[in-house]
Amino acid sequence: LALTGYPPEDLLLRADFCEENEKTLRSIAREVGEELVIVGFVRRDDFIYNSAALITGGKVAATYDKIHLPNYAVFDEYRYFARGERPLVVTWGDTRLGITICEDIWYPDGPHVAEAASGAEVIINISASPYHRRKWLQRERMISTRASDVGAWFLFCNMTGGQDELVFDGGSCFVSEEGEVVSRLPLFQEAVGTVTIDTTKVFRTRLHDPRIREESEAFFPDATERITLRKKVSPPAAKGDASLSPPPGEEEEIFRALVTGTHDYVRKNGFRKVVIGLSGGIDSSLVACIAAEAVGRKNVVGVAMPSLISSRESVEDARTLADNLGIEFHVIPIWDIFDSFKDALEPLFRGLKEDVTEENLQARIRGMLLMALSNKFGYLVLTTGNKSEMSVGYATLYGDMAGGFAVIKDVYKTMVYRLARFYNSLKGKPVIPERVLIKPPSAELRPGQTDQDSLPPYEILDPILSAYIEEDCSIEEIVRRGFDRQTVRRVIAMVDGNEYKRRQAPPGVRITPRALGKDRRMPIVNRFFR
Repeated sequence: LALTGYPPEDLLLRADFCEENEKTLRSIAREVGEELVIVGFVRRDDFIYNSAALITGGKVAATYDKIHLPNYAVFDEYRYFARGERPLVVTWGDTRLGITICEDIWYPDGPHVAEAASGAEVIINISASPYHRRKWLQRERMISTRASDVGAWFLFCNMTGGQDELVFDGGSCFVSEEGEVVSRLPLFQEAVGTVTIDTTKVFRTRLHDPRIREESEAFFPDATERITLRKKVSPPAAKGDASLSPPPGEEEEIFRALVTGTHDYVRKNGFRKVVIGLSGGIDSSLVACIAAEAVGRKNVVGVAMPSLISSRESVEDARTLADNLGIEFHVIPIWDIFDSFKDALEPLFRGLKEDVTEENLQARIRGMLLMALSNKFGYLVLTTGNKSEMSVGYATLYGDMAGGFAVIKDVYKTMVYRLARFYNSLKGKPVIPERVLIKPPSAELRPGQTDQDSLPPYEILDPILSAYIEEDCSIEEIVRRGFDRQTVRRVIAMVDGNEYKRRQAPPGVRITPRALGKDRRMPIVNRFFR
């Protein structure tokens, strides 16, 4: 769906949107000469289809409709599309091409099997494959298996960029009929490469492996559509073949995904600048670094909002970070505002001890000030809560959760520290002050407060959260992994009891296989406790 963007969601329910997408396809076709161009679009018939258009000679010469429609995790394609029924093999010059779309090749018995059986030497897959941690590796292994199973070259062409919570990591690749990755484009950036291949080995490979023929005959028998497109001229080749771009390490991969997702969310929604509340802590420091990389340091505004409880070191660390990054920095003390709030509430609160109510007032004042800057100057507020905090509700609704985009919403606290150290290593200097990395994390909403007053140590909390949220493990299963039963029950109770907060949180970049958003949909009114 390159023409519409992916996923277009309920825009697909608008007839004018689907019509405009077809008009755009026709305008593109008029610009195409004698080369062959494959474009993803929405095809209208009695229903709508997730389709590929094959364009040559100024017109759409053929179309292929996606057969396997995903309806899990972040996907809802059954909500919109009818399923395609016929694999497609296109003869282009001396080469036969099988056409597939994204999910089609994730099935071992997908349409590529029938296309290979019908003589396709190259299987082309146009894809918008959403990123999560190490997804590129899982995907390449799958494609290598598919290629060697049917003895055909596989060209995987993947989208890159951000769309709301999703990031697409690119990493397009060419895989030989033996399953070898011979070319890979870089992750998280637009790139173009050419590959010269020899398809004569495909025929020899199939001659020597009768399993390919026998397995192929079992799927889509006699149903493959075969067409021949006249190839008049060969397009000029780009200079140099594509190389095998080295994959990044895990921290670099995640950091680049966060930068890509933040950049595209900010820019595609028409914002120029972002504003961040800098507490002097690890989370806001990392978000500021990501923002500086995503939109440029001149477009990042940091604001420290100390109360009487805030330590002098926290304000110093926030200022040092801002200086190291070269971003705009302001200090807005909140103690007078806090006192005025307490004065206004005193008639109703008289005789009651101060508690979490007054703690949250401070966070809400800070959220209000950041939103005021957003309104006045058109900044996008980036929130700084991580996945560990958002999972258990260790965040203030309408306070530190107030904002437009939650950059590290899907990053566990332990990974936050790893990313911070990676960034300092990348820059060759302590951009994030070392004191930020070693001091106990704290919301600084009451004297002497640390996160561990309310939460288990993050080294214990994060594995429990991962097991419960991403693997749907029960209490018993998690306990069997060596965790204290009482701790596990307490953590799960916090996760289940704070769904209402997460529903009101801004979107954020998806990093894990199951993020707190489209991936995980739990009822707020829920009395089931495992």
